[in-house]
Amino acid sequence: MGLRKPPLHAIHADRDASFTEFGGWEMPVEFDSIRTEHAAVRESAGLFDVSHMGEIRVSGPDAAELMGRLTTNDVAELDPGDTQYACITDDEGIILDDTVVFRLADADGVPQYLFIPNAGHDTEMYTRWIEYRDEWDLDATVHNATEEWAMLALQGPDAPDLAAAATDGASRDIARFDAAFLDVAGVRCFTSRTGYTGEDGFEFLVPWDEAETVWSAFDCQPCGLGARDTLRLEMGFLLSGQDFDPEDEPRTPYEAGVGWTVDLDTEFVGRDALERVESEGVDERFRGVVLQQRGVPRHGYEVVDADGEHLGHLTSGTMSPTLGEPIGLGYLSTEQAPPGTRVRVLVRGEPKQANVVTPPFIDK
Repeated sequence: MGLRKPPLHAIHADRDASFTEFGGWEMPVEFDSIRTEHAAVRESAGLFDVSHMGEIRVSGPDAAELMGRLTTNDVAELDPGDTQYACITDDEGIILDDTVVFRLADADGVPQYLFIPNAGHDTEMYTRWIEYRDEWDLDATVHNATEEWAMLALQGPDAPDLAAAATDGASRDIARFDAAFLDVAGVRCFTSRTGYTGEDGFEFLVPWDEAETVWSAFDCQPCGLGARDTLRLEMGFLLSGQDFDPEDEPRTPYEAGVGWTVDLDTEFVGRDALERVESEGVDERFRGVVLQQRGVPRHGYEVVDADGEHLGHLTSGTMSPTLGEPIGLGYLSTEQAPPGTRVRVLVRGEPKQANVVTPPFIDK
């Protein structure tokens, strides 16, 4: 089976973007340079094509119960137009995916939700929702709309003005983590004030065949997945498949630093296991490191103490374009490597001095 392509693939190719495979999709990784694109988002604005993200729509009389029993947060708190970050866990409380849940306007009194699985997880999550719906005999319709909607992300301090210009000012009425349907360049888009960079901005779900019209409505730096990764890493945001993965990096929300997404007052798959974890504590936690010597931390690098004793390992790392310092994320011993601890990161086998910090690395 070949790679899936976003509807703007040819537009990106004409712009001389370079591409990479991510989650089964061929996506633009870089248009000009990661540093240029990263700086544009921190200082002005950048536009990302993130159409590899999934979209699953859930509706029907039992839609709220189905969503509530398959995500860790409390969807009952959501009013139409609200959004919520949550995890999807297995029976052992291990994160299968993280997601943003949108409460849409009711249709004839029937609740509707939309959630966003990570790239390449849409089919898996669609199947999971269908199987549990049938097992629990719930009245809900589940629809995988991933290849019906393109997804664009406008991010940066100038993003609110750019969005307002494209929506006749309507986007200014959307508060942080709220969403609404707005017209962008004449195209009806589901617009949320969310993002993955730490900057103010918007994400637009655009009808697949209208993606070029909306992409062209914003005059700012096009950005690829390379800059998206350095931006999210500076904020300490998790990357599915790397900072957690049910096979290669099995982690609970408490280990991954997103225990705040777990509402133990609700009943969901993995709840009992997570109650035990919350009570007993964890051996390792998601931390950041800042290298004090030359070198770039990378996924898989070991972290040790001054005597060479193992303390943990990194799951992500880069040279921070904003700070000009090498930074990394990973799992370190809760007792032996609290924030402020001086450690060593083995960069290609050579120990490099580093300090343990609690992300984010930058103040946003």
